[in-house]
This record gives sequence, C-alpha cells and structure tokens, in this order.
Amino acid sequence: MLYKDIIVMVNSHSSVVVQGGCHCGAVRFEAVIDKFEAIDCNCSICRKKGFLHLLVPPENFTLIKGEQMLTTYTFNTHTAQHTFCSVCGIHSFYSPRSHPGWFDINVNCLDPVTLSDFEIKTFDGQNWEKNVEKIR
Repeated sequence: MLYKDIIVMVNSHSSVVVQGGCHCGAVRFEAVIDKFEAIDCNCSICRKKGFLHLLVPPENFTLIKGEQMLTTYTFNTHTAQHTFCSVCGIHSFYSPRSHPGWFDINVNCLDPVTLSDFEIKTFDGQNWEKNVEKIR
C-alpha cells in the first residue's frame, strides 16, 4: 500500500501521517504531511548526504524517541541544525536554514515509502542565496 492511499483529515485538509527514523532505530519520528513533494538539493552537504527534503512545520512533527541520541552539526551561518544519530550516523531530519524552527525530513528515511510516491523537484543549492526564495 502506498502512503498516498492512507489519507486522514487534519484541519480540514487531506493529510497523511508518516513515520521514519535512522538506520539503527535509535531515532524515530512521526509527521503529518499534505504534499508528496521532495526537494533534491545540490549544495555541498545535501549532495554528500543524499538528502531528499520534505519540509514540515513544527506542529506537524513529533520526535517519538531518540532525542538523547542526536548529535548536531552546524557550519557557515550556523542557522541550520544538522542533526544525526550518534549511533549509526544517519541524518533523518534537521532544522533548515530556509525555515528555522521547522523540520526537514529526509524522504529516504521514511518507513516503507517508495520514492515513486513523491514528486522530486530540484533546487540549485550551490547558489543558495540566489535561489532560496523559490522554496520559502
């Protein structure tokens, strides 16, 4: 069954509850999403991590377990909080520079979702400052 087939109503909008986490299972989260759109960014860190972005407001994200297992990496402006599991090193989600306070979920870390559920849009993160308004 595809996630698109498991629709729930949240605040009068069609939404889906998804779960995911890291490789070892120490970090688990749940999120309510209403769009199946992921962003493929080509900036230096996203390219190396293989991160497919799914932006979620804080009220739609719940960390189920593993807060004490998270480690944070920052660079450049130190606005983005790149969290990852201290056991297996997987980046399941983070707080992005483009949307401080929000959660940016790695679609590749969702349970048993297939990428065919998502429309993948590209983002030129190598020219972040010039293009960030396109994703806000």
